[in-house]
Amino acid sequence: MGKKKDDDSRNKVVASNRKARHDYALLDEYEAGMVLTGTEVKSLREGKASLIDGFCTFYRDELYVEGVYIPEYLNGSWTNHAARRRRKLLLHRDELNKIQRKSEESGLTIVPLSLYFKDGRAKLQIAVARGKREYDKRQTLREKQDNREAQRAMRARNRGGDAE
Repeated sequence: MGKKKDDDSRNKVVASNRKARHDYALLDEYEAGMVLTGTEVKSLREGKASLIDGFCTFYRDELYVEGVYIPEYLNGSWTNHAARRRRKLLLHRDELNKIQRKSEESGLTIVPLSLYFKDGRAKLQIAVARGKREYDKRQTLREKQDNREAQRAMRARNRGGDAE
């Protein structure tokens, strides 16, 4: 049982980009490591980060994430990091090639979904995605609302079946 407690503390979600799932149709998801400085890791362990404005780009055949906000570590000194610097993502070469081919297609982009710790290492879940149109977003919301109402009706019927 003690091991399960360790797993829970080692697999901790720091930040998630819920808006990305609303704005994009996700095609392929990948888990990438990140090259971070010490103060960035300490700041992440405090649970502070934001993926809202984040995006991924290729630079010299390497994948980087930009716009991800990791605040400066409060107890850091002159070694503190820039809050929105470009950070290199660590993936296998064949995964990088596959992502690069897909991202060059028209209308596809690479978005960060969540930032978390796995076995003590910072990981970023990214996805190759296609932007949704406004009517697609409305359709998705309508489907979610319909499902919610159906579940609510089924729950009420199951609970109150004897009373009717």
